[in-house]
Formats: sequence, C-alpha cells, structure tokens
Amino acid sequence: MIEPVRVPDLSSRPFGLEVERTMTAQPPALYRAWTERFDDWFAAPGSVLMRPAVNAPFFFETDYQGMRSPHYGRFIRLIPDQLVELTWVTGAGGSEGAETVVTVELVPTISGTRLRLAHAGFADEAARDRHSQAWPLVLEQLDQRIAEPA
Repeated sequence: MIEPVRVPDLSSRPFGLEVERTMTAQPPALYRAWTERFDDWFAAPGSVLMRPAVNAPFFFETDYQGMRSPHYGRFIRLIPDQLVELTWVTGAGGSEGAETVVTVELVPTISGTRLRLAHAGFADEAARDRHSQAWPLVLEQLDQRIAEPA
C-alpha cells in the first residue's frame, strides 16, 4: 500500500521566492544531483543520508566557514529528470525550524537545462531574503560542480 504524501500547510507562512538559472548540465545529471549526489555539490562529504523515494526522509549537513548546519526533509514529488519537490528544514538563520518546500523544475534546452527553483513557506521576509541571496550562489556552485557537456 502506498502511503499518502503529507504536504506541509504553508498558509501561516506566506513568504516564498523563485530563482531561475540556465545550467550547463543536462536534466538527468541535475536530477541525480538533487536526489542522490547532494554531497558532490552542496552537503558536507559523508553527511548525506538520502534515498530518492517519495515520502523518504533525508538528512545532511552543510559546512560553511567551519560551522556545520543540519538539514532535514522528505521527498514530496519526484518525476525523473523533470521535477524534485522536497521539504526543507533547518535551524536558526535558515528556515528557523519551519518545514518549507523546495520545488526544482528541470527543462531541457539546446545547451543544457533551464532550472527553476521555488522555495515556499517562510514565516517572514528576513528568512525569505536570506534564501533569495543564497540560492543563486548555490545554483552557481551546482552548475560548476555537476556540469556535463551537452
């Protein structure tokens, strides 16, 4: 029996953002990066506990300027090579403990992939704005580390 997916209620946390970037890598490589290879581009090596399955929880840590930050979540929707949707929970300076939702859409282009990232469920503008500044840098890092010629 397949368990129903519980999508977070974001109605009391209305702030969100969207970022788009044209990536060098093709959709299959980016899909794997978001579902299986998080420590190749974002997470601290050796910290990832992740299985790409709907309802499957995950854990990883980031290491920024010597400070390790735990991240938790679960996959909500997965469409191979097209879409990854997951919950995203971090502590102070991140999602402030709230279960936010990150949606990554992958659209093939002639030279790579158009990646659209939406991050919803922030309780205030400050948390949203921190992520609005961080996600473009994170996507740039992803592009540099996962790039595969078209």
